[in-house]
Parts: sequence; structure tokens; C-alpha cells
Amino acid sequence: MKLNAGIITEKLTETKEFYTNTLNFGVSFENDFYLLMHTPDKSAEIGFLKPNHPSQQPIFQLPFNGKGAYLTIEIEEVDKFYQELKNKGVAIEIEIRDEPWGDRHFAIVDPNGIGIDIVTYTKPE
Repeated sequence: MKLNAGIITEKLTETKEFYTNTLNFGVSFENDFYLLMHTPDKSAEIGFLKPNHPSQQPIFQLPFNGKGAYLTIEIEEVDKFYQELKNKGVAIEIEIRDEPWGDRHFAIVDPNGIGIDIVTYTKPE
């Protein structure tokens, strides 16, 4: 079984630019109403769909309202990636930090309002 999440948004262009330039994602598929992107190692994908598209059924019509969703991206060198994004001028929502439950992480926000937690897991204290 494979899972890929989808977000319904008017911001396909901004989303593609953000995920490509900020997170180094690639494009798996794209047309005028749908964008499927993959992580750099192609191990996971996320889709973005324009709202109210006539090819879609009603449950896939309403746009995401910008609240109540997040993504977690696990990487090996969170400090290095944090510095890369800072150097690019990417806005950091939560500065890099260690958590007692074993995360070293920071967070950014995509053009759709989705919080993205970028983490390296460590041993809990």
C-alpha cells in the first residue's frame, strides 16, 4: 500500500515553486489542474489539485482553508538543511530546537498555510 496526500488549492504555481526551490522536490506529473510532486529520493509524493475543476467529483472540489494540516519531513542532517534554508532567505516559523521526546527540528510554512516540520529524530532524553 502506498499513500500520497493531496491538497486542493488555487496556488499551483506558487506551490510548485516553493516545493521545487525550497525543498528540492521534483515534479512527477503536471497538467493544468493537477500537480504531483515527489521528495528528492522519490520515496514519497504529494498532490495538489485546483478546486472546482469539472473533472472532479464534489468531495474533491472545495479548496483547503489553510488551517489544520501539517507535513513532517524527516532528514538526516537537519542543521545543515536549516542553514541552507536560512541562507536562501526562507522564513523560519519555528527556529531549530531539540525536544525532550527526541526531535531536533524546525518548521516552515508552504504557500497554502501548511506547516512543515523538518526533523532529525534523536534519542529521547
